[in-house]
Amino acid sequence: MNILVGVKVVPDTAAQVRVEDGRVTWGDAPLVLNPWDEFAVEAALQAKEKFGGRVQVLSVGDESALEALRKALAMGCQEAIRIHDPALNNPDALATARVLAAAVQKLQPDLVIFGRQAIDGDTALTPAAVARFLGWPFVGLVTAFGDFDQASGTLTVTRNLEEAKQVLRVRLPAVFTIAKEFAEPRYPTFLGIRKANRAKIPVWSLADLGIQAPEARVQWPEVMQPPKREVQCEFITGETPQEIAAKLVDKLIEEKVL
Repeated sequence: MNILVGVKVVPDTAAQVRVEDGRVTWGDAPLVLNPWDEFAVEAALQAKEKFGGRVQVLSVGDESALEALRKALAMGCQEAIRIHDPALNNPDALATARVLAAAVQKLQPDLVIFGRQAIDGDTALTPAAVARFLGWPFVGLVTAFGDFDQASGTLTVTRNLEEAKQVLRVRLPAVFTIAKEFAEPRYPTFLGIRKANRAKIPVWSLADLGIQAPEARVQWPEVMQPPKREVQCEFITGETPQEIAAKLVDKLIEEKVL
């Protein structure tokens, strides 16, 4: 079974994002593999261990995307591909999905796996859009892969709902996003890190995919730093819960919250 994982590089979760000269910056904070994508990589590796095959990892971006690709390789993916083209200028989720869909058509995997969303954009739109452009089934927030029926070409998957678990039989090829309940992502091994650092990662252009630069529908005409808000924390104390509750109500009335 050929498995493809889509990943993204994002600022470290501890980065202090701010606006300078109308542009978003996170200063000298490092770039990392999107944390949600680590669960997708783990799911892909477990699928390979269960069903056989190979795992490829794919990312759209400049050289900063190498950080995400090498982390995925160090975790155990066997091949990485980066897509970059000067014509791809600040693509939105829809434009990125069109590029990824073209790459999927070229690679022809059986499974395409994404993290649930990226922590920078937080739209969670790209995986579903990729499935739509491909005309493939899409299942979000998968928590387990079940049996693969080779005769019918279907895979059983489980996803969590608010008050139940849903078990689906999905005809492949298909696109999935992975929930954190799937499994804890594995740590890269020292040997895996060395191998990833030596790996030659090809770069595909839009011409390699046979497409023109897709138009971004979402534009950012202006970016502003929101004003800082001074926040004060006040603790309500008292001898009894009733006294504390009464003081709290009085305070809320005084502040015109009630």
